[in-house]
Amino acid sequence: MTSLTHDIKDKLKHLNVFEKIIALNVLVFFVGWLLRVLRRIPRERTLDWLELPNGFSDFIVKPWSIFSYGFAHYDPLHIIFNMLVLYFVSRTMVNLFPTKQSLNIYFMGIIVGGILYLLAYNIMPAFFVDKITVLVGASAGVNALLIFICAYMPYREAKFFTVKIKLWYLGVAIVAFDLIRLFSGVNQGGMIAHLGGSLLGYAYATQLLKGKDIGKGFGKFMDRVANLFKSKSTLKTVHKSKKKAFAGHNKDEFNEFNNQKKVDLILDKISKSGYDSLTKEEKTFLFKSGKD
Repeated sequence: MTSLTHDIKDKLKHLNVFEKIIALNVLVFFVGWLLRVLRRIPRERTLDWLELPNGFSDFIVKPWSIFSYGFAHYDPLHIIFNMLVLYFVSRTMVNLFPTKQSLNIYFMGIIVGGILYLLAYNIMPAFFVDKITVLVGASAGVNALLIFICAYMPYREAKFFTVKIKLWYLGVAIVAFDLIRLFSGVNQGGMIAHLGGSLLGYAYATQLLKGKDIGKGFGKFMDRVANLFKSKSTLKTVHKSKKKAFAGHNKDEFNEFNNQKKVDLILDKISKSGYDSLTKEEKTFLFKSGKD
């Protein structure tokens, strides 16, 4: 048993950040399943502390749900589909873009999808939203990543078995399918969240192509939140080497700036000529940057 525990910990340690998110989603799903089986809790209440409610008054009581609903799934097919798509699309994202930026897109997609869901339920006519109850699932974040890639590299081709299709066709098909399901009355709340995620992904890509990263502020906020949970060392530093500054910036800051400029140039090349146009050195540099 000790050996098995060690093996599991070792494998978890080597997962990339999106694989850890997938593992967490699966864990939450099984916690809900166990509560239903062992405690006889109704299926629709096992994860109600994570669900995003449809009313503003209920949301105010549990504000964390604008984020946490993205980790809750009830239907096995729902979580299998979401996690499979997230696995494959995240592999492309972390190879082409910095991991932090990919996370910003994913979580901002979840939040924007949740906001659009709340607005739709509380603003739109009752006859249109009468079937909307609570929101669960990672689909908004997954859609944000998918549409981001489709909008950032529209002319890159994806291969489905023997058929090649340009990414912008795929993006249009995803949005069209969600709109059809929205007006057909099938899972309206979920479709509204899907469209919110897609909107975020498209906006992020179009702004990034113009040189503006709209997720920087969100990334800094998440860093502050993460720092709250980091343990601070009580040991005092005896010797501290100071790096010589130049024009108000140290060597590390210059290196970070130069690396980011190189990444931007490579991504610009991908958007114009496709991933296959990169040299071996450019692909290696982009891959290493995505792991940082």
